[in-house]
Amino acid sequence: MQDIFIMGCGYLGQKLAEKVFSETDELEVMALVRSSASNQRLQQLGIITVPGNLDSAGMLTELPTDNTVLYYFAPPPATGSQDTRLRALLSALKPKQYPDKIVLISTTGVYGDCGGEWIDEQQPVKPQTERAQRRLDAETQLQAWQAQTGVPTVILRVAGIYGAERLPIERLKAGTPVLAAAESPYSNRIHIDDLVEACLLASEPDAEGIYNISDGNPTTMTDYFFQVADALKIARPPEISWAEAQQQFSPEMLSYLSESKRLKIDRICKGLEFQPYYPNLKQGLQQCVKALGKK
Repeated sequence: MQDIFIMGCGYLGQKLAEKVFSETDELEVMALVRSSASNQRLQQLGIITVPGNLDSAGMLTELPTDNTVLYYFAPPPATGSQDTRLRALLSALKPKQYPDKIVLISTTGVYGDCGGEWIDEQQPVKPQTERAQRRLDAETQLQAWQAQTGVPTVILRVAGIYGAERLPIERLKAGTPVLAAAESPYSNRIHIDDLVEACLLASEPDAEGIYNISDGNPTTMTDYFFQVADALKIARPPEISWAEAQQQFSPEMLSYLSESKRLKIDRICKGLEFQPYYPNLKQGLQQCVKALGKK
């Protein structure tokens, strides 16, 4: 395995570093940081920090990205239809700095609404939100850069991430309503530990192209909230109709509820022997409850 350089070392990046450190002490994990708070937090985890700012091309010089797998987890800007941050990074990389591979986290939102159909990586993309358009722009940039440089790349189109630290506990305690079960569209999820495993598999020499990442067992968003509530022994939230939801929910939540799809994950399962530790929400939430009980 090569050393690792993480751009955007938040929840996923730190979990990835922890996994690597638990398996070997022979690899370095580096991360780009722009704040003193992030610098201190990551260094305490044993991560080597490198100062830089993806919003300022002048602060992306002399990056130690050569001989590494570069994981690009940084979110795109909050507005617009382009990922200017990834563009700044790719422009800043010079031949002597080229990593051995770049792994990009994208989103299943690039597919848009698929009417609840089962889809694989061959599904045409039709992003419906600017958020998804920015992710697709990042994919397009990276593919063009690979064609130009020859550096291998992998794009992971990731479903909704959950884990012990990422459960809607406060929302459930507040009794915030959810869309009526009968109207709730299909959605897909992945436990954080399984996403970390997918990221590590993406660094393997035979990993290339685009992979859907989920547990392979979609349910609905309402079912997700109900199962989390049951697992944590919190009262299930009340249900409201789509008409009521349009009046009460945030634009972001409505955009999620406007898309329905079920992800096939055959490509990564067969090609990279990906086997989720938590192949369904029930098993994943059992782990989350155990993890919360240890805190």
